[in-house]
Amino acid sequence: MEVKIRNRSVLMRVLALCMFLTLVWAYAQLEWGVPQTVKSSVVQARGQIVASDGKVLAMSRDGKRVYPQGHIAGQLLGMMGATEGLEGLEAAYNGSLAAGQTLKLTLDTEVQASAEAALAKAVPEHRGEFGSVVVLETRTGRVLAAATYPPFNPNVWRRFKETDWLNRPFVTRFEPGSTIKALVVAAAINEGLTTPDTVYNTPMRRFVGGRWGSTIGDAVDHPGSLSTQGILRYSSNVGMSHVVERFPMETMRSYLEAYGFGRDVSLPALPAATGSLQPLVRWDELVRATNSFGQGMSSTTLQLAAAFNTLANDGQYVSPRLVEGAGGVERRNVIRPEVARTTRRMLQNVVTEGIFAKAGIEGYTLAGKTGTAQTVDASGRYSKSIYDSTFAGFFPAEAPRVTIAVMVHGAKREYHGSQLAAPIFKEISADILSNWAAAPERPRTSNE
Repeated sequence: MEVKIRNRSVLMRVLALCMFLTLVWAYAQLEWGVPQTVKSSVVQARGQIVASDGKVLAMSRDGKRVYPQGHIAGQLLGMMGATEGLEGLEAAYNGSLAAGQTLKLTLDTEVQASAEAALAKAVPEHRGEFGSVVVLETRTGRVLAAATYPPFNPNVWRRFKETDWLNRPFVTRFEPGSTIKALVVAAAINEGLTTPDTVYNTPMRRFVGGRWGSTIGDAVDHPGSLSTQGILRYSSNVGMSHVVERFPMETMRSYLEAYGFGRDVSLPALPAATGSLQPLVRWDELVRATNSFGQGMSSTTLQLAAAFNTLANDGQYVSPRLVEGAGGVERRNVIRPEVARTTRRMLQNVVTEGIFAKAGIEGYTLAGKTGTAQTVDASGRYSKSIYDSTFAGFFPAEAPRVTIAVMVHGAKREYHGSQLAAPIFKEISADILSNWAAAPERPRTSNE
């Protein structure tokens, strides 16, 4: 009898242990994963992500999430964990994708590939750390490309550093530098404060701001007097300090905000950083002057592209959009159409008269402005060795169809905007014009 009881007791303990281990296993699966059959069914049902040209960017196959275009738009797409999106569009639209819905983007894969290739060529050549490009369709604000260097392939995302996952065109802030001059000049013309032919006294150095002021200077040698057109051509900080001297601070700041700086970009779901403008209470003569050449404020590449798109779009800001049918398009009038057209001609002259070899294409009218900005180091001071190279422009100049913004950070050689960012703009523009099979607009004369 005692033997039977002991045997039964042992059996009960074994059964209890088995049940306990079963519960532990079940809990572990819930906590750290799910059975492969469930994972497979979840992934198989997930919706595709497709580009505007019909190319599939993300799909489910054989129980896995795959990205047929490899690194193309990798940071935008992001990647998946076992059952849900971890980064990028996979995370931002996880709910609709998990429900099997297809996500259609505004991206053009040819333009995206061109932008990524231009960055991949130029950034290493100039020993830069990273770079980004945004290409917008002028009238609609559709994002045709949002490229990042270094590249990222979501098929093998575990091989990459977390910094390589960053969708830099949308989230990385930087001081836009002299690209802002074009936008401020347009605002000043709109307010009747200057004209393209107004001439200013422009020494290479000028003290601005009274008792608490500072000396601002120019990097490019130029005549001692410059018109507003010349100020843009030679990218004169001193000249800009004169252009904005009578610009009411609140009004000038309002223009910068209307261009999209210091405010959110209305992109539904997808994370996008907000660049900064100093509060109006901190504005003085020096802040007004430095903001006129893009110092003391910040932007993303997306915001810079959208701001320049205002000039391209006859003075109307149109919010960028990436996902077809996701949210409405925000539009607002910033400057008068005739002022936008005047500024476009000025920026066309900047290219043809100043940096044609770097940013121009024979037979086509491209327009834009360079920027070279010092970066702020860990001590809060401007670095003397690390710069951001920028360019923003559009084409064709008379009736733009495409707006492009470029930023490269930390180049160690030939880091000026005209040396680095402008050629990237040129290369992407040439590819787009080739894809359009666009005939030359007119021959460039010897006077240009």
